[in-house]
Amino acid sequence: MGKPVNLNRFKKEKARADKKARADQNAVKFGRTKAEKLSDTAEIKKLHQHLDEHKRDDT
Repeated sequence: MGKPVNLNRFKKEKARADKKARADQNAVKFGRTKAEKLSDTAEIKKLHQHLDEHKRDDT
């Protein structure tokens, strides 16, 4: 006779895999918009420019 198998463990593993697949689909479907990405890059660019303007010229 074979070794006993815990079916609850397999059910939980399948549920985790299904949940991960659904999360991956949602990440693609509800990812950030192009406008949000452009806004963030513009903000980062503005911050870098602000820091560059305040650098000291030690010559």
